[in-house]
Amino acid sequence: MDAVEKLVAQIQGLSGSVGDLNQLHLFLKQAEDSLRHNSSRLAPFLHQLDPSVHSLGYLYLLDAYTHSVARDGANEVVLLVARFISSCLAEQIQLAQHKFISVCKRFKDHVIVLAAPIRGVAPMLTAIRKIRPSSEHLTTLHPDFLLLCILAKCYKSGLSVLEDDVFEVDQPRDLFLYCYYGGMICIGLKKFEKALELLRNVVTAPMSTLNAIAVEAYKKYILVSLIHHGQFSTHFPKYTSTVVQRSLKNLTQVYIELVNSYSNGNIAELDTFVQVNKDRFEVDNNLGLVKQVVSSIYKRNIQRLTQTYLTLSLQDIANTVQLNSPKEAEMHVLQMIQDGHIYATINQKDGMVRFLEDPEQYKTCEMIEHIDSSIQRIMALSKKLASVDEQISCDPLYLAKVGKERQRFDFDDFDSVPQRFNI
Repeated sequence: MDAVEKLVAQIQGLSGSVGDLNQLHLFLKQAEDSLRHNSSRLAPFLHQLDPSVHSLGYLYLLDAYTHSVARDGANEVVLLVARFISSCLAEQIQLAQHKFISVCKRFKDHVIVLAAPIRGVAPMLTAIRKIRPSSEHLTTLHPDFLLLCILAKCYKSGLSVLEDDVFEVDQPRDLFLYCYYGGMICIGLKKFEKALELLRNVVTAPMSTLNAIAVEAYKKYILVSLIHHGQFSTHFPKYTSTVVQRSLKNLTQVYIELVNSYSNGNIAELDTFVQVNKDRFEVDNNLGLVKQVVSSIYKRNIQRLTQTYLTLSLQDIANTVQLNSPKEAEMHVLQMIQDGHIYATINQKDGMVRFLEDPEQYKTCEMIEHIDSSIQRIMALSKKLASVDEQISCDPLYLAKVGKERQRFDFDDFDSVPQRFNI
């Protein structure tokens, strides 16, 4: 019996109790070099194991096997890994999280090589749910899953993890990519408010050096702000890193110029600017969003009319907003009414538009339930923040850093520190 056969026998015999698993894990660690050396002949041994019973051992063999598979074996790897993710035991794979993550990342690479990202969406979501300690934890697999959702255009699947509140992050880069890809998914679903929240998180997250993800996120943040709000402020929140405030605008100058052109409200001028810089926007893969920005200026100009007029003809709207005909103006107004951007009625007989006030009285059962739900969510968030604040205030590393940055200490400086922590 060679080393691999002996190891398979140990896997089959030690995959039961916690004690056996710990002993098996020790054997597997010692056998890593041997598994890598024999990686090309591991396929038959994988078929001797049941991933739903021998998850830990199967994972080690699968990691070694997939490490050296050539491109033409990508389909076999995808089938093996998808089956394993679906049936493996969470309590076993969590003993070797780094191995599981490595296998999942190779799986992601292989489905992309096969130009079939949709095959990876469901397995990667299952992998996230099996490896994370709670829904509040952001794993390093989250960005890979969202990337597959974008490539496969399965935006609604990606939204399922974006709805979770995240409080714990393994690596800063994971947070940047999670928010950036999440913003792209929300853009695809026309959930612009959520997209702005995620993209803003990328730009304002703590960083010591400016990274490419933040630059790309800021470009999209500008465009989505124009599409959704019809305006953009170049001022950063106070908590934004100094390096971002100092450098980011210089690296996105063409987008700042687009904001200035948009703010003038002149459609011909905006069209000319976009055509001149079309190649730049195309290189950034933002041309589609820029076209939506151009289209949204009509909406913005119509919204301005509602602040001045109570009644206006479709012909006057077309002339003022620079549309080609009253019919085109009618289509824009109808779409804005349907989207809830304005409140108005159109008299088809005389071609007049009457602008109305917001009919919401905030006293329906649905609105009361919505408000109550929002209050409950804010209360839960407040409790979580208080808990996190207490944990940080008790952290010796944090207190040591604060102490070094202060030239002198007052007793009042530590009033907020719980008494149980002995300074």
